[in-house]
Amino acid sequence: MTSSTAPSGDTEHPYRRHLTVPPRLVPSLDGHEAPPEPPAAPGRPDIPPDHQGLFRRQVEGLRRQLADPLTSNGYSLIANSGVTGALGLVYWLLMARLYPTVAVGRASALYAAMNLLAGFTAQNLNGALNRFIPQAGLRTRTFVLRAYAVSAVASILISILFVLTVGWWGASYSELKGPVIGAVFVGCVACWAIFTMQDSVLVGLRSAFWVLVENGIFGVVKIVLLVLLVAALPHHLGIYVSWMIPAIVAIPLVNALIFGHLVPRHTQLTRDFQPASNRQIGRFIAGDYSGALCMLATGSLIPVVVAARVDARQTAYFYVAWVIAAIIDMVGISMGMSLTVEGAFDSAALAVNCRKALRKMAMIVLPCAAVLALFAPFWLSLFGPAYAAHGAPVLELLAVATVFRAPAELYLGALRAQSRTSLVALIQAVRAVLVLGLVLVLTGALGTVGAALAIVISQAVVAALISVGLWRVLTGDREPRARRAQEVASR
Repeated sequence: MTSSTAPSGDTEHPYRRHLTVPPRLVPSLDGHEAPPEPPAAPGRPDIPPDHQGLFRRQVEGLRRQLADPLTSNGYSLIANSGVTGALGLVYWLLMARLYPTVAVGRASALYAAMNLLAGFTAQNLNGALNRFIPQAGLRTRTFVLRAYAVSAVASILISILFVLTVGWWGASYSELKGPVIGAVFVGCVACWAIFTMQDSVLVGLRSAFWVLVENGIFGVVKIVLLVLLVAALPHHLGIYVSWMIPAIVAIPLVNALIFGHLVPRHTQLTRDFQPASNRQIGRFIAGDYSGALCMLATGSLIPVVVAARVDARQTAYFYVAWVIAAIIDMVGISMGMSLTVEGAFDSAALAVNCRKALRKMAMIVLPCAAVLALFAPFWLSLFGPAYAAHGAPVLELLAVATVFRAPAELYLGALRAQSRTSLVALIQAVRAVLVLGLVLVLTGALGTVGAALAIVISQAVVAALISVGLWRVLTGDREPRARRAQEVASR
C-alpha cells in the first residue's frame, strides 16, 4: 500500500531515480518538441479516471466501516437476520405448499413452545454473555461453560413441568401427553437452548461473522430435510425433525470452533482485563434475567398465547406473518447486541456508537417496514391465497410495530452496556404487561388481527416512554464537551 503523504520540495525517493524512465518528447505540429501527455491513472482500464477515484473512495469507506467492531458485528448480525430470514421464508413457503394447513399450525405451536421454554434460560443469559465475555479475560472458557450448564439443566426442568401440565395449553399440544414424545421434546428443548446461546457467545467474542455462517448453513440444511422428509414421516413430524437434526449436529461443530480457536484468541487479547466478579455477574443477571423473562412475552410467548386461543388454521396464518415481521425486528435487536459488546469494551464511546447504530438501523428498518406493509398481500400470497386473505392485515400491523420496537432495543443495549439492568427489567416488564394484557383481550375480540393490533399499541407506548432516556444516551458525550468549552471561554 502506498503512502498517502506526497514528498515535499525536490526530495526524491532514493530508488525512484533508478526505476523511472525519462519520458520521450513528442514532436508537435509546429516542429517543436512538446511535453508528453500525463500518464493514465492506475486502475481498471474500463473505468474512467474520475470514476476510478470515486470507486477507490467507496472501497476505502467500506473498509473503514468494516474495520469498526461495532459496525462489523452489527452488519454481520443484520446480514445473519437477512440470510436466515430469506431462508426461513423459503422454508415456510415450502412447508405451506407441501403440508396441510393443520399440520403447519401444529408444528408452529410446538416450535413456539420450544422457543419459549429454551428462552427461559438461553435467551435470558444472552445479555450476560454479551456484557461479560468481552472482559472475561482468562476466565472466558469457564464463564461460557458455566452458562451452558445452567441453561441445559434449567431447560430440562422447565420442559418437564410444561409436559406435565400440557393439558392446560390447548389441543395444539395434546400429542405431548405420551411419555416417549414428551421425553424427546424435553431433550430437544435442552439442545435448542445451547444452539441459541452459542450465537451470543460468538457475538461476545466479537466474531458475529460466524453466526452468519452457522445460521446460513442451518437454514439450507433445514430446507433440504423438509423436502426429503415430507413423504418419509407422517403428519407434521417431518417439519419438527427438519428443525432439530441440523441444530443437534451444529452444536459440537460450532463449539469446536469456539473453544478450539475463538476463546484462546480472545483470552490472549484480553488477558490483562480484570474479569467481573461473581457478585457483579450475579447482580447483572438478577436485573437482566427478570427483564429477559418479560421479553419472552414480546417474543416467544405471544404465538403460544395466540395458538391457545385460536384454531390450528388461524395459528398457521398468524405465525407465518409473525416469522416474516421478525426478520425486521432482528435488525434492532442485532444493533442493540453489538452496542452492548462495544460498550463493554469502551464505555467512553457509548454515545458515539449509539448515534452511529441508530443511523444505520434507521436506514434499514424504515424502508424495509414500508415495503413489508405495502406489499403484505403479495408476500403472503406466495404461501397460498388463504394466507394472504387471513394474514395480510396481521402482517401490515406487525410491520408498523417493528418501527416502534427498533429504538427500544437499541436503548436496552445501551443500558446493558452500562449495567443498568434494573431499568432494563422495568422497561421489559412494562412492555410485557402491555403486550400480554392487550393480546389476551383483543385476540378474544378480534382474533389474530387483534393480537397484531395489541403488539402495535404496546410497542408504540414503550417507544414513547423510552424516548427521553434514549436521547440522554445519544447526547451523553456532548454535555461534558459543552461544559469544557464554556470553561475555556471564561478564562
